[in-house]
Amino acid sequence: MHHLKEKFKDYKIILASKSPRRSALLSGLEIDFEVVSIAVDETYPPHLQAAEIAEYLSDKKARSLAPAPDEIILTSDTIVWHQNKALEKPKDADEAIKMLTQLSGSEHLVISSVTVRSSTYHKTVHDVATVVFRPLSQAEIEHYVYTYKPFDKAGAYGIQEWIGYVGIEKIVGSHYTVMGLPVLKVYQLLQEIPL
Repeated sequence: MHHLKEKFKDYKIILASKSPRRSALLSGLEIDFEVVSIAVDETYPPHLQAAEIAEYLSDKKARSLAPAPDEIILTSDTIVWHQNKALEKPKDADEAIKMLTQLSGSEHLVISSVTVRSSTYHKTVHDVATVVFRPLSQAEIEHYVYTYKPFDKAGAYGIQEWIGYVGIEKIVGSHYTVMGLPVLKVYQLLQEIPL
């Protein structure tokens, strides 16, 4: 048995996220966890920039739950940072098309943060990946938006979907960070957490 499983054998790890991608990625660490869905108002102070936004929102999600002494809460947030502003989840198809048109033929950052919280410990970290999109045609953008409806995704796209296959020229950093959970950072945080 590897050490994380051993370390947390008397604890309940709770992933507070509605994202099936985060759940799938976390299960790759071979730890047992439960998923709970939380509804948190995802507004943030307007002065925050880039990684500060992702960290603030991940931390806000963690603070919405009060862990019992045998529980570890794990929350995460992802933003797309392009031309000095955050692209969040699009409200509708028009907004998704607008976002992808902005990202087309350019480079952006994907910032994913993660927070671990126990009754005695609370820490938030983040990871950054750079993604380069080739120029996308209007037809490609519309096909993707109307077929895949990426309204639950920051920046209006999922790397693991068609647009990622045909549109992404280059990624510098972790593929998992772009998917929405910096798995290596999660592993390191769980190793660090004092029980």
